[in-house]
Amino acid sequence: MSECTHNCSTCSADCSSRTEIQKDPLNQMSSVKKVIGVISGKGGVGKSLVTSMLAVLSQRNGYNTAVLDADVTGPSIGQTFGVHKKVLGNEMGILPNVSKTGIQLMSANFMLKEETDPVVWRGPVIAGVIKQFWSDVIWNDVDFMFIDMPPGTGDVPLTVYQSIPVDGIIIVASPQELVGMIVEKAVKMANMMNVPILGIVENMSYVKCPDCGKKINIFGESKVKATAEKYNLPLLAEIPIDPQLAKNCDQGVIELFEGDYMDACFAEVEKMLEEK
Repeated sequence: MSECTHNCSTCSADCSSRTEIQKDPLNQMSSVKKVIGVISGKGGVGKSLVTSMLAVLSQRNGYNTAVLDADVTGPSIGQTFGVHKKVLGNEMGILPNVSKTGIQLMSANFMLKEETDPVVWRGPVIAGVIKQFWSDVIWNDVDFMFIDMPPGTGDVPLTVYQSIPVDGIIIVASPQELVGMIVEKAVKMANMMNVPILGIVENMSYVKCPDCGKKINIFGESKVKATAEKYNLPLLAEIPIDPQLAKNCDQGVIELFEGDYMDACFAEVEKMLEEK
């Protein structure tokens, strides 16, 4: 018997995974053209920030946009967009919340009695919720859906890859040397699941001196660039430590953010609609 390589596109092994990996269907009232996952090998590097900024840029450029918050145990999309009301539903499905500029949002916090209540659920339950967000929510004519993935390479990211037809992913990292190893894990997982990687976004790249404008690399020389080159991936953006950006997130007004940090990254995402 052939040994499984964990990549069904090249593996000749006859294992259960080959037949079990089947994408879940959308709600019959939904329409989603392209799905982009935003992932990180570890927490605290700004994955939700990048997800939110991409969604804002998509909406600003005239595309119908949605965010599926798959970070079920640490949801932050509602806070970032300043949306806190509970979602409603009908016999056809669940209706997502909508941000001030019209971005469709779905997050676990929209279903909790109190936003600060912890989500103390085991893996299978969390996996079921993510599938429900995809299949039971009525996503209205979406051009780009961005999925805010949980950090790491465990059970929940695996559920997203196996259940939702992800067209591409963006990996978010910070400049520290340790992160280089973590990024490689995320890259290898995406390759194992045969999901295209659009590129890497480095957050907290530098801070700009308010007096002279000099860029200061707080974490030293970036290790992310070397990792990107190793895997022949583009470095799509370098986001500085920006107090105003942090304030926008804290106050729930990310849709007001200014700056061109993510323009090149979204341009890469926008190309996906040209693909057949």
